[in-house]
Amino acid sequence: MASGKTTIPKEVMAALSALHDAGFEAYAVGGCARDVLLSRAPKDWDVATNAQPEAIQKIFPKHFYENAFGTVTVFIDGMEIQITTYRVDNAYSDKRHPDSVQYTAHLQEDLARRDFTMNAMALKVESEKSKVKEYEIIDPFDGQKDITGKLVRAVGNPKERFDEDALRLMRAVRFATQLDFLIEKETLSAIKAQAGLIRFVSHERIRDEFVKMIMCPNAADGVDLLREVGLLSYIIPELMDGYGISQNKHHIYTVYEHNLRALRYSAEQDLSLVVRLASLLHDVGKPKTKHGDGPNATFYNHDMVGARIASQIMTRLKFSKKETEDVVRLVRYHLFYYNVGEVTASSVRRLVRDVGLENIDDLINVRFADRIGSGVPKAEPYKLRHFRYMVEKVSKDPVSVKMLKINGNDVMRILKLEPGPKLGVLLNALLSEVLDDPEKNTVEFLENRVVELNGFSVSELSEMIKKGEEKIELLEQEDQRKFRV
Repeated sequence: MASGKTTIPKEVMAALSALHDAGFEAYAVGGCARDVLLSRAPKDWDVATNAQPEAIQKIFPKHFYENAFGTVTVFIDGMEIQITTYRVDNAYSDKRHPDSVQYTAHLQEDLARRDFTMNAMALKVESEKSKVKEYEIIDPFDGQKDITGKLVRAVGNPKERFDEDALRLMRAVRFATQLDFLIEKETLSAIKAQAGLIRFVSHERIRDEFVKMIMCPNAADGVDLLREVGLLSYIIPELMDGYGISQNKHHIYTVYEHNLRALRYSAEQDLSLVVRLASLLHDVGKPKTKHGDGPNATFYNHDMVGARIASQIMTRLKFSKKETEDVVRLVRYHLFYYNVGEVTASSVRRLVRDVGLENIDDLINVRFADRIGSGVPKAEPYKLRHFRYMVEKVSKDPVSVKMLKINGNDVMRILKLEPGPKLGVLLNALLSEVLDDPEKNTVEFLENRVVELNGFSVSELSEMIKKGEEKIELLEQEDQRKFRV
């Protein structure tokens, strides 16, 4: 057993002391022990003890009994600490959770049920009234050796570990990515052989592990490791559709490689989760839209197709509605065309309307990731500076109903109209009138125009709005044809 010194939170020390003073064993275990050895600040602190849940509850009167597996959640000065009785897990019928557990009096039996050697260690801390003393490392499976060797290794038989809990397949890749470790040979072989077990894991849990991986500095390596071990085909098979798909003269990498390189740029720039996901998925529509081959191959409308695919991926993985909408929007509009002198203020205004002023910076970041990831990036700083200038210039122009000089109450007053579907249609019709000509956004013009528009039925107004949107769509498609990537 090794020993050393660290700063262990006083709240954790208090929990350990309370258990020791009651005559029980107590150790800091799992990820927090690993992080201490890696000189990382643990996000969570878990304690294992031979005290059974009823005894733990008596020692800590302010608590709640969290689950059926012997865990009691304790709050000490606001810190949440999970205290779990030593246990041995029985069969895992659902490939995620033990059907039942048995309490044991032995720490080593508890550590033996854990996933990886680096997580199967415990810190024995001697304490006096919450003062930090030396700690000993209980390490029956050579976790320290694997940490030194930078290896993710399953405890015991790796096939058994993954058969028990299929989420461990994802966790192995996530740990390797987060810590910049390799996966030990037998553990890696077992992941490849059992990758299909990931189907037993809920999409929410897969998403959580995937997000932790995507937010790592070397996120692109993590995604490629998912591909190497066979997990990506189950998690985001749409990315695999781009594997080996060549592009055109604007790219030197395949679609799959390009998406990874765009993600790599976003991660290196420490950009947000939404931007990283949009960078990874921005060209996911290319395999379905490819026409021709060689340097002049085209991918017309891959942004629109990609947006639909991105929506399916985000929805399947149970991302929030806002995250899904944000990523889909960035994928849809990542191909915006902008050449100084060619693009009008009205087209910039339409883009701001569609993307949202608050999302323009994210869109530009995805554009940068796209260009850097192409392998033949073109310098665009002047274009983008001018684009930002144009965005700022048109940002006060009407791009939403809320920015019209008259509102719903005004329309109802002028027309003596009751609230209903026609009110919304009229407001959108007014917006379409001023979108290309902001000078029309005056009270006088809008009041007169809404009286004229009121002579049309809801269906006729809707058709007018639809034709305007179709015109915009045609303009956007024409822009895309100018910008072949």
